Amino acid sequence: MIIDTFSKDVRNNKLVEINADFTVVGGGTAGVCAAITSARKGLKTILIQDRPVLGGNASSEVRLWILGATSHMGNNNRWAREGGVMDEILVENLYRNREGNAVIFDTILLEKILNEENITLLLNTSVYDVNKLDDKNIESVKAFNSQNSTEYIVKAPLFCDTSGDGIVAFKTGASFRMGAESREEFGELFAPDKSYGELLGHSMYFYSKNTNSPVKFVAPDFALKDITKIPRYKAIGKDDKGCRFWWFEYGGRHDTIHETEHIKYELWKVIYGVWDYIKNSGNFDDVENMTLEWVGTIPGKRESRRFEGLYMMKQQDVIKQSEFDDAVAHGGWAIDLHPADGVYSNLSACTQWHSKGVYQIPYRSFVSKDISNLFLGGRIMSATHVAFGSTRVMATTGLCAQAIGMAASLCKKHKIKPADILEKGLITELQNELNIFGQSIPNIPINKASSLIASASIEASSILKLSEIPSSKNWFTLQTSTAQLLPFKAHQTYLFKLQVKASQVTTLEVQLRTSKKSKNYTPEVILETQKIELKPGEQTIEIVFKATTKEDQYAFVTFMSNEFVELQNSEERYTGVLSVFNGVNKAVSNNGKQTPPENIGVDEFEFWIPHRRPEGKNIAMKISPAIDAFNTSNIGNGYVRPWGQVNSWTASLEDEKPTLHIKWDEEKRISEIKLFFDPDYDHPMESTLMGHPEDVVPFCVRNYTIKDLSGNILFNKQGNYQTINIFKPEAPLLIDGFSIELEHPSSVVPASIFEILCN
Repeated sequence: MIIDTFSKDVRNNKLVEINADFTVVGGGTAGVCAAITSARKGLKTILIQDRPVLGGNASSEVRLWILGATSHMGNNNRWAREGGVMDEILVENLYRNREGNAVIFDTILLEKILNEENITLLLNTSVYDVNKLDDKNIESVKAFNSQNSTEYIVKAPLFCDTSGDGIVAFKTGASFRMGAESREEFGELFAPDKSYGELLGHSMYFYSKNTNSPVKFVAPDFALKDITKIPRYKAIGKDDKGCRFWWFEYGGRHDTIHETEHIKYELWKVIYGVWDYIKNSGNFDDVENMTLEWVGTIPGKRESRRFEGLYMMKQQDVIKQSEFDDAVAHGGWAIDLHPADGVYSNLSACTQWHSKGVYQIPYRSFVSKDISNLFLGGRIMSATHVAFGSTRVMATTGLCAQAIGMAASLCKKHKIKPADILEKGLITELQNELNIFGQSIPNIPINKASSLIASASIEASSILKLSEIPSSKNWFTLQTSTAQLLPFKAHQTYLFKLQVKASQVTTLEVQLRTSKKSKNYTPEVILETQKIELKPGEQTIEIVFKATTKEDQYAFVTFMSNEFVELQNSEERYTGVLSVFNGVNKAVSNNGKQTPPENIGVDEFEFWIPHRRPEGKNIAMKISPAIDAFNTSNIGNGYVRPWGQVNSWTASLEDEKPTLHIKWDEEKRISEIKLFFDPDYDHPMESTLMGHPEDVVPFCVRNYTIKDLSGNILFNKQGNYQTINIFKPEAPLLIDGFSIELEHPSSVVPASIFEILCN
């Protein structure tokens, strides 16, 4: 029993002081990825989150799907999904939660954090102030948890602000911006004027469900009464829910920090008014048994403060795919700006302009130019309003935050500050450490000196020579122009033989296309066009292209649309090989071709996109000479995904026991073997709402065994579904080689490995 008599003095809350190597403020996607990365590198990390769950906009409190460079598979960014911890989380979510339940996703993030012994997690804890050592350095942050009435003072030599509104950076006095820059400041031709708006607003969602009996709905007094105040009200569907209502947006003309509560009430007004319209207007059938299951209680914020780093990304960096010496991540979401009036605007709910491929993001954009021990993570990173339209999305911010977590580990290792990584020439070390973690920085492979595999000889029991994509005997009509994307060898001519069917006399146009940039997948260059006369019925055609690619890169064997022609598809799928379609994906402003207005600094080009599985099958054809891109030489080249080429060793499907043999001339001391499998980086793996066709991607090796050269089993794995697999023996091994015996993922998908690292 506690009895405390009256005191004239003000009582103090419980006070806890914590010391750490690295403090991350904000437990959204970015904060989670930064904390996990630093913790795995041995840093004592504090993760402070002001909400009861992790994930920020991806959490069950907001329920927005995580997306990044893959953009719902609606752009030309092939194999672009974010790697490392971000990939690990999404792959785990696919395995456990392919239906996209946001509550289950909460548990996955929480488990990832709690499993890291170097992370101390403070949920329901709001940072409200900072203490500074001097003008340029933070000593500690102050926080309060209303659930346990405890105040915290958290000290660390390094801090990362991923809080969304940038509470730490703001309190330190760091330079920031809110609103849109003028066209003149950075030469950004897409910079909006004030009539369009200078800020993106907040969104809130709702979920509905059917019950077994009628449910009435009496709208609250504050609900929107006149649905026509929402210009897009006719686009509202009774079965839509969750983040399909991303356009329920408001607040772009308000202070998106200090007026958030006002914005929230307006969004509640919209949601309950919309539900009243669905239930009670009489314009919808079969709604009698429907009820509201969930309505968001906090808005999902898009934009508020952006802080100034050592470099500010701009529109040209995104559209022109600028390259940076200090690149540590990539982006690929469109420049996606919204009218400030949001749901009440007569303008299109969003304006998205895509680049022709992914772009690099520099380390400098995460280093505060004012505060020496502060990283800028998440949506507050250093970017203009226009560039922010692309960099702000969660998978991109998660990938970027991994770079921050890794940079923090180098700062501790070398006893330096964040900017010193640049000044002391340590950026290549940072890039390499990130890539070893699966970051896949564009154009920057893993350093060969990082792995003993570089000095080994590698032999395979078989190598895929793609001479035929066998037919399933199923036909599809060329309603849409369709292409088979294949990795070509430089200066090599190819012959293609296909079965086609024509319903009448017609001409089939076939083109060989490629990209201006060898690592892009926008087929704007037509190398050659052939026209083939077809007679009615089934027939075999041969296509011999005289044109070739100038370097090893992907080319598009392209069949232009013809409603009178059918081709056959195949059940077989291969790492780094897929079909694409000149199709439409209106979810990302893709109408088959990007046609921007003049003078906004955006390119015009066509979209050639895959179909989601179980569709999107390869086109059946015979190829001569065989595509020879799947060799063991890809092991050790430092790339862990398709990038310009396949970059994998892939076995032949006819090989019943695909095996790699790795051998050195002398014994090596091996403490770790790391394998990089194929998680289908082309699939976006939206975390919430959108379901997926399988819980393990079809390309991923499930079962394998590592043996020494005497046949002794060192490690056996059954039921794998993750991208990166690590074998750490209890004690280092002294061996002169080992073998990896794999099972094909299925009878129609051969086994593949992108990379092996040995240390």
